[in-house]
Amino acid sequence: MRVDSAHRRIAALPEEVFRAFRDPGLLAAWLPPEGMHAHLEQFDLRAGGGFRSVLTYETHDAPGKYSAHTDVTETKILEMDAPHKIVWSVRFPSEDPSFAGTMFMEWTFEAVLSDDPEQTPGSQVHADLGTLVTVQAKDVPPGIDAAEHVAGLESSLRKLAALFEHRAR
Repeated sequence: MRVDSAHRRIAALPEEVFRAFRDPGLLAAWLPPEGMHAHLEQFDLRAGGGFRSVLTYETHDAPGKYSAHTDVTETKILEMDAPHKIVWSVRFPSEDPSFAGTMFMEWTFEAVLSDDPEQTPGSQVHADLGTLVTVQAKDVPPGIDAAEHVAGLESSLRKLAALFEHRAR
């Protein structure tokens, strides 16, 4: 089973980062990778709810998986354990079977006290509070290139971190 993953330390408490997953405007701002913008439809951002996202490429040189310049995802929120974990199932409606299917994404939020990658979570050595956000995507449709998908996950995490950059020292 293929697993694509990415992680990033964000300069905010887990509760603050978690809010960016529960606010439709914030979610639409950071979730699409660079080069795309999102319109969320039918959103109910709680366990048992979900959302439909229409992702549009900002340039026309990248083909969409749903139509000429768009990707569509239908996301169900399977688990929401604030502020620790969110699990989504993400269905890709596509006529191309290599892009169609359901992927599972698990987002975890771990409080950390330093941006030092060697820092042990929970240690009292440093006073810089933050959150290590990790995303793991499982059962990724085979038509989605692994390296491009990881780059997209990293791009989304950069955009999520940017929401909180004004507070960093």
